[in-house]
Amino acid sequence: MNIRNIDLNLLVYLNVLIEEGSVSKAANKVALTQPAMSNALSRLRLLFDDPLLVRTAQGMTPTDKALKLQPEIVLFLSMAEQITQPDKDFSPEHSQITFRIMTNDYIEATLLAPFISSLLKKAPQINFDILTPGDINLQDMEKGLIDLAINRFTFLPKSFHQARIWSDNFCCITHKDSIYSKQTNLETYLKSEHIWINRSGWGAESAVTNKSGSHKLGWVDEALWQFDKTRNIRVFTRHYMLTQLLLEQSDLIATIPRRQAMLYKYNANLVSIKVPFQIVPIEIKMIWSPLLHHSKAHQWLRRAISDFSKTIKDR
Repeated sequence: MNIRNIDLNLLVYLNVLIEEGSVSKAANKVALTQPAMSNALSRLRLLFDDPLLVRTAQGMTPTDKALKLQPEIVLFLSMAEQITQPDKDFSPEHSQITFRIMTNDYIEATLLAPFISSLLKKAPQINFDILTPGDINLQDMEKGLIDLAINRFTFLPKSFHQARIWSDNFCCITHKDSIYSKQTNLETYLKSEHIWINRSGWGAESAVTNKSGSHKLGWVDEALWQFDKTRNIRVFTRHYMLTQLLLEQSDLIATIPRRQAMLYKYNANLVSIKVPFQIVPIEIKMIWSPLLHHSKAHQWLRRAISDFSKTIKDR
């Protein structure tokens, strides 16, 4: 068998197929279509001259050959990861590198802006390329083309590494002369008009609607649905910084994470008010490809962001 004629991605797919025991689940895990994963399995069967996975009452069951291959494949993939990231010392004061980070403008404003500002003089040759969720896809992350994604994620592939950044509660921001600023109860909240701000995950986003039903609009609306209530959404946006501009001259309400609201605390026209119902706090995580896990520069970046995040208060 000539290794030059082998698509080494097939070994990654075989490892996932054995772990998941399902073509569809394996396809979802590595962001392939089910037909593409089925085609990969067919190529693997030809390559190893073995069915590898056999359909049984328990699902797709690996053959003896597949089970013998798996630990060798895992070792091979681990070695490939280490080879692509040579062990070098990293000095932020003297190293020249560009870090690519995907996030939304909530994290950009509350975490990355002060973090980058703290490094501009101490690390003069470190550059940053900040991307939005719509700029990248899952494959970009898996290939290590993006150093970090920092966001709240509803789905994470098991192969990704992750670390918690913080948990954030919600509060309401509105104009100091709005009706809700005078009557801070659920009835007034529901009668008022709202700004919807939500952007999680990555990739292109499907259209949303302000009608209740099967469309899940985010943490705030899901919490309201527990009471069989909906809010009147006038503006949909994926940009948190738009809220301040809209609230300056309106009675609108924005229900946003507390750390974002703290950015407006010096605006005399805006007030921060407690949400009149319970919302599950959002969990912010940073995730990265296993291909970057052992990089000294990447380890420094993760540690530096994690340490800095602890200085960002939520009160």
